[in-house]
Amino acid sequence: MQQVLTDALETVLRHKTEITGAGRTDTGVHAQLMVAHFDTETDKLPANIVTRLNSILPRDIAVSEIKEVKTNAHARFDATSRRYEYIVVTRKNVFDDAFAAKVEGLDFRKMNEAAAVLPDYTDFTSFSKLHTDVKTNNCTIHHARWTQLSPDKWMFSIEADRFLRNMVRAVVGTLFEVGRGKISIDDFRKIIEAKDRCKAGTSVPAKGLFLVDIRYPDDIFLK
Repeated sequence: MQQVLTDALETVLRHKTEITGAGRTDTGVHAQLMVAHFDTETDKLPANIVTRLNSILPRDIAVSEIKEVKTNAHARFDATSRRYEYIVVTRKNVFDDAFAAKVEGLDFRKMNEAAAVLPDYTDFTSFSKLHTDVKTNNCTIHHARWTQLSPDKWMFSIEADRFLRNMVRAVVGTLFEVGRGKISIDDFRKIIEAKDRCKAGTSVPAKGLFLVDIRYPDDIFLK
């Protein structure tokens, strides 16, 4: 996606352009919203730049808006929170197949009890992909909850200041273990406290995961 967007920007702006995204998602994860920043040599962007970009970009990438920010603003490092949603269906639905994981026999009440303990912790090594290049596995989780969208569809929403690689999919996979009665809420706590990826559940399929929001301080925007 980054290279495709870069090529489109260079076509419209007519000069070499580099974009920096707010982060990377696992292969197969969807982004309802992604933020990136770029510098331009022009004093003023074309008034119809969003329309022109969308006319060039492929059908699965769309630019919603472009805002002017301070010169030192950074799409990744200035983000104050990110929110993901994971969608599951409890029976086969051909319209949801590409965007939801099918599961059966889960106790969502128990899974919500387990999800409620996540903000009690900061070190999420147990849910991180091994051998990453991050300096810390600490994250501050603001919110984590399952919500029923319809009789056959549920959504897990989780918001934090940052996420580790594969973290959300590993959290959901471990919550599934709670929902199936294989581990207790106390076991879930012990898995987090172990700081050992081998103790946690299997990562769930990427197709059910969506990045849905990234927030920034208001003062980085110029207009």
